[in-house]
Amino acid sequence: MIKKIFFLFISIILPIVLFAQNDSLPEKRNAQKQHFFSLKGQDIVKKGCFVAPLPVLSYDQDKGWQFGAMLNIYDFGNGSFYPSPRQQWALSASYYHKGSQQYSIIYDAKYLIPKVRLSVAANLDYDQATNFHGFNGYMTKYDYGQVNFWAKQKDKTNMPSEYNPIFYRVEKMTFSFKVDFSGNIVGNKLFWQAGYCFDWYKWASVNREKINKGKSTDKIFEGNTLYDYFNLWGIISPQEQKGGFSSAIRLGLKYDSRDVEVFPNNGLLAEGHVRLAPHFLGTTQSYYTYYLSIRHYVSLVNDVLIFAYRWSYKGTFGKYIPYYMMSVWSVMGQESDKEGVGGYKTVRGVLKNRVQGLDVTFFNTELRYKVFKFQLWKQNWCVALNAFFEGGMVTRQYDMTYKGINDETLRKKYDEYIGTQREQFHLAAGGGVKVVVNQNFVLAIDYAHPLKKQDGNGAIYLYTGLTF
Repeated sequence: MIKKIFFLFISIILPIVLFAQNDSLPEKRNAQKQHFFSLKGQDIVKKGCFVAPLPVLSYDQDKGWQFGAMLNIYDFGNGSFYPSPRQQWALSASYYHKGSQQYSIIYDAKYLIPKVRLSVAANLDYDQATNFHGFNGYMTKYDYGQVNFWAKQKDKTNMPSEYNPIFYRVEKMTFSFKVDFSGNIVGNKLFWQAGYCFDWYKWASVNREKINKGKSTDKIFEGNTLYDYFNLWGIISPQEQKGGFSSAIRLGLKYDSRDVEVFPNNGLLAEGHVRLAPHFLGTTQSYYTYYLSIRHYVSLVNDVLIFAYRWSYKGTFGKYIPYYMMSVWSVMGQESDKEGVGGYKTVRGVLKNRVQGLDVTFFNTELRYKVFKFQLWKQNWCVALNAFFEGGMVTRQYDMTYKGINDETLRKKYDEYIGTQREQFHLAAGGGVKVVVNQNFVLAIDYAHPLKKQDGNGAIYLYTGLTF
């Protein structure tokens, strides 16, 4: 396994080297020659475009092999603003051989509109078996013992359907589009933010024919999924079961004192915004939410050893939000919205979408150590190690009272899965390695393991960018 991950990592790094642009500015601050594998010396000031094409290759036991490609382009102009690019693009497309697909386009420009930063993103995702672990965190039971039993026991015949991992899956299609604007208020540190976002969600029970295709008899899934039960129990109302539209405006403030935007050594990023989705804008079910986030970066040893932490909070105005919007973590600026709490974008090591409710909070703490940096092929490279500890929790619960038909078997199943444990922090820890090119492009590989089995069994993440 380690060898496979290593060669996959190398295969992704090589295209960056081959396609990287070699333009630079011979300025005085680069006069000091930097030695190979040194932590001293100055960066080459980049100008023109830096192009980073990457292959996408992964495997999921339920989705199959994932194939695709992504392309990151950074335009540094004449280099006067390096390490910040004037504008950047990120494009990706991938396909799972069993049917799931993902496409995204992100564009960010600081100077296209005078004194206003423009960020645009569009995403189309079809996932025939994405995670669904219910609501309110531990109040919905995740029976790791059953799933693990299914995977390891020799005699797998006549097992209940909930022993199959597909029991915790749902079919989902999502299209999202957003456009955000921001501008300076005071000192290029305090900024206003405004934007519009449109989302379409289509949810359905997993397609048994597709999911079971090519599987042996003992692994074929039949019966109800947890998502099916949430519909039968009346937790998900009939008018919401198939998803819906969200059309919302966003308004916020941001304070940013980071020295570098992508891989900072020092500084603070604090931001908050409201997401307003009234019915008259085209939203199927009106809702109103707010989001707060603080990121702080502290250089402990000469910009080599960095301590970073993040705290984020999502709250709902009132007592209602469509269930399909609980998994959306609204993000303004050049990043796309995140999906739920759990996974590499929020809490590494915890199952994707494990933590959902009316109000949710999560935190990350990370120690980053720059092992060495060097200049190779006229690019600025840095290799760093990281160790982290993080967690998330539902702070206000979604209504999960039983509203289904009066059926003894159905009610017994509800009592088995709902309200069996008090909610508390879902915690995980891990570490990894990062390769940073020109202080903007980051390729990361992390391993994280949860502290409780109800949050998963550990995961390896290979991704671009930073978690925060």
